[in-house]
Amino acid sequence: MSTIAAISTAPGIGGIGIIRMSGENCFEILNKFFKQKKPQSIDKIKGYTIKFGHIVNGEEIVDEVLVSYFKAPKSYTAENMCEINSHGGIVVMNKILDLCIKNGAEIAEPGEFTKRAFLNGRMDLSQAEAVIDVINAKTDKEAKISLEQLEGNLSEKITKIRKIVISVMADIEATIDYPEYDLEEVTNAKILKVLDEVDILLDQLEKSFYNGKILREGISTAIIGRPNAGKSSLLNLILNEERAIVTDIEGTTRDTIEEYISIEGVPLKIIDTAGIRTASDEVERIGVKKAIEIANKSDVVIAIFDINKELNEEDKEILKLLENKNAIIILNKIDLERKVDLKTLEKYNKPIVEISTKTKDGVDALYKEISNLFKLKEIANDGETIVTNVRHKNIILNSRENLNKARQTIIDQMPIDMISTHLKEILEELGKITGETVTEDVIAEIFSKFCLGK
Repeated sequence: MSTIAAISTAPGIGGIGIIRMSGENCFEILNKFFKQKKPQSIDKIKGYTIKFGHIVNGEEIVDEVLVSYFKAPKSYTAENMCEINSHGGIVVMNKILDLCIKNGAEIAEPGEFTKRAFLNGRMDLSQAEAVIDVINAKTDKEAKISLEQLEGNLSEKITKIRKIVISVMADIEATIDYPEYDLEEVTNAKILKVLDEVDILLDQLEKSFYNGKILREGISTAIIGRPNAGKSSLLNLILNEERAIVTDIEGTTRDTIEEYISIEGVPLKIIDTAGIRTASDEVERIGVKKAIEIANKSDVVIAIFDINKELNEEDKEILKLLENKNAIIILNKIDLERKVDLKTLEKYNKPIVEISTKTKDGVDALYKEISNLFKLKEIANDGETIVTNVRHKNIILNSRENLNKARQTIIDQMPIDMISTHLKEILEELGKITGETVTEDVIAEIFSKFCLGK
């Protein structure tokens, strides 16, 4: 394969920048423009060694750098590889990258370093996908789960299941090859037992996706209420900053404001919406319509009411939005006189939290209710393997479908060799997670989502 190069640090100005090269000829290319302070031939330089020197373009010194050497196969890509640690200016990094290209390297495609690690057998496909999940993690818990998958947590489970299926197929082959021993009935009973075992393992992985989706995408949380009930004030209180404009004028918020916070290590996507009421102008009507749509699509709705005002028809319309949804009722302005009829709100059978966005009382009780609603403390705390990837979930669903077909084949007393067809499909599907049976198109699609330099 060719030698590739890319800037691996984020765009912009920073203390350092890293330009990465990988490929059989990367050291020869490097030597054309890197002058070591204490020269040493490449065969004398050990892997995992750092050398100090200058990047030069002819007689011009481009930068003072440290270069890390990694020799195949003990590198990220399992190829010869180097990382040039330069100063973090974008001009300097681009000059160094340009020298890499001019001297024989090619610009790396997004995710190509990790793709080479996969193709060279250093990691399987699920581990490669976990790399981008680690990079994109929004909370400690998400990063922890992604790191466990990078270390092979999911791969081990999939490999275990595939070995069980392969063992069953071996029994079927023995029955077919030696029909004189009349083993079919015994083999069928054994297969059904093993299929139940595999189904339990796949079911655990499938069910884990609910928690995985929460960790990866977060909990979509809509704040709704009448104008001036305290929606924007609640958002500012949660974020501990003046993110939304707060005034005494009703209808200040016309569009949505979205921000993320973390509760129990789980990302919470909070969406402040326009006040819900009979709007007086077209812009506000659009905002109200959008607020209702977001409330209907969110994972949880926080409906906030002014404790100092009696419930009116608009409040009752808001309460209707909470039916059959995860929801929490907030009574704001507890520092003022109570005029809300609590018994009316209790009929909706939703948790009620009393707060004051002015004195900041009650916000911890809100976090506790959200945590209880989704059992956040239980997520990823017992070492379970959690599926976070939609692609993996769909593969598991397909595998269970083929497993059920295999089971039905036995129940219908079909010839035993027909079971093998469905078992092979299970192996084919599960191999798509680890990359053993995946197509080139799928590989290209996965790595196209990576950033440059990774």
